[in-house]
Amino acid sequence: MEPQKKLINSVDSCVDEALCGLVRASGGLSLLKGHRVVLRSDLNNLRGKVALLSGGGSGHEPAHGGYIGAGMLSATVAGGVFASPPPASILAAILCLHNAGASGVLLIVTNYTGDRLNFGLAAEQARNHGVTVEMVIVAEDCAFERPSKAGRRGLCGTVFIPKLAGALAEEGCSLDKIVSTATEALKGIGTLGVSLSPCSVPGCLPSFDLPPGDMELGLGIHGEPGIKRSKVASADEVVKTMIDHMTNPDSQSHLPLKPGDSVVLCVNNLGALSCLEIAVVTRAAIICLESRGVMVARVMSGSFMTSLEMAGMSLTMMKANQEILKLFDAKTSAPAWPNLSCVSVSGRSYITDAPAMSTRPQDNTHPEGPLSPVMHKALEMVCSTLLEKQEELNALDRAAGDGDCGNTHAQAARAIQEWLQHHVVPGCPGQLLSVLAGLVEEKMGGSSGAMYSLFLTAAAGHVTEGRSNAAAWASAMHAGTQAVRRYGGADPGDRTMLDALCPAVDELMKLTTAPLSGQMTVLQAAVQKAAVGAESTRNLTARAGRASYIAAERLTQPDPGAVAVAAILRAVLEALEGKK
Repeated sequence: MEPQKKLINSVDSCVDEALCGLVRASGGLSLLKGHRVVLRSDLNNLRGKVALLSGGGSGHEPAHGGYIGAGMLSATVAGGVFASPPPASILAAILCLHNAGASGVLLIVTNYTGDRLNFGLAAEQARNHGVTVEMVIVAEDCAFERPSKAGRRGLCGTVFIPKLAGALAEEGCSLDKIVSTATEALKGIGTLGVSLSPCSVPGCLPSFDLPPGDMELGLGIHGEPGIKRSKVASADEVVKTMIDHMTNPDSQSHLPLKPGDSVVLCVNNLGALSCLEIAVVTRAAIICLESRGVMVARVMSGSFMTSLEMAGMSLTMMKANQEILKLFDAKTSAPAWPNLSCVSVSGRSYITDAPAMSTRPQDNTHPEGPLSPVMHKALEMVCSTLLEKQEELNALDRAAGDGDCGNTHAQAARAIQEWLQHHVVPGCPGQLLSVLAGLVEEKMGGSSGAMYSLFLTAAAGHVTEGRSNAAAWASAMHAGTQAVRRYGGADPGDRTMLDALCPAVDELMKLTTAPLSGQMTVLQAAVQKAAVGAESTRNLTARAGRASYIAAERLTQPDPGAVAVAAILRAVLEALEGKK
């Protein structure tokens, strides 16, 4: 098996280059020379305040470097991917903060043996240098009902503690006060993860094997196995299973939650879920908690503490009172902290009434007029022609598109036929065109529906009951064609419906000057031009629409959209000729 491909330059350089990328992109950050340490670039603002230092293995980005800024961390130390940072770098970071005038340094450490040892050693060394140092261990994993001696793992809850502690430090609170608040808050934090895939450290094979269609519940952020494997279920079911497990009183590592409690919820992408999936999970988690009578005060949704490219997510809940929320809501300049609202999630009205739309044109009743019978006849002819040509248009479309051009035109034809059965054709041509625009927009769908609806909508304003002579119809056709060109982005010669429509409309413009006796000749010539235009698309390279993605040599048939337009125009002509 090959190690998974990654978009990096080399396994050895990826951590340093990632840190450099983070710092170069963030004006408030700088790198400590010779160490994988990221610092606030305004260290002078720490004078007299408690500084906060966190860190751990790389591969969890944006943790921890993304949380450096006023109101959060002062510095972070990075190890290799999933590897604890060396004590010498941790000590260098502590001394940097101390030398900047910090009154004390709080280390925020996840509960992994390597991190505890290395941060602990650096803390002892710093005390020998006369630095006031305290350490808070984050251990909020709810996976194991009977945790081993190593205790519970530190997961995404690690993101909450720097936020609360950072807000207190910014206020100028003492180190003791910050430690006691963080320790108290930790009792009310719980996290559980689920994954649909493993992850792989650059240059290595995946951390564990997870067959397709399976998911692992309760795994760690380094790909350590979890507590249970099962088939992937729906988002709602997975979220319910997770929250049930996290709050199960029989488990020693459960988060005690009762109705009436208020929580901050963090829905954390472990790396490779899409934003859409995370949003679906977020909705499920809010609804699940509210159904238990829990008030969701705030929600963070996104990537906060990842596990490289693991396709999974974790849920973290923190019990919140007014004091916690005040600290949580305090402003921070940390680049990875989300821009959250200070409004409670539960209890907020989140649906806005839709604007009152005028009724659909196809629902309105209009009076008949002298033109109603001939327009009725023309419409019937158009519909029967399109239904006859359904298979021919589908076959043409299979060469250039998804093979449904005939179906979409037939759908429109059937919708118009059904409308004709229950409505009279209005005497005003513009009203009829608006009705047809509404019908094709709703019933035809796709880009064809949008094109025809655009054409008809733009044309409708040019023909009224009092203004329905040949010249008015010509200007209506011209206006409709211009709208299709403007919004569709195609021109004649691009192998689209315009190759039939434009030559016909150019011919129809002669109606503005043609004598009454010559009008039929113009119509016949326009229909002929549309047919020739449609046929000419055999030899054109598609430059717009779906067919433009297909190799030119495979397109030897005429364009179905152009063929349909030519057929529609011929049907109208035949209806008018039959009238004579």
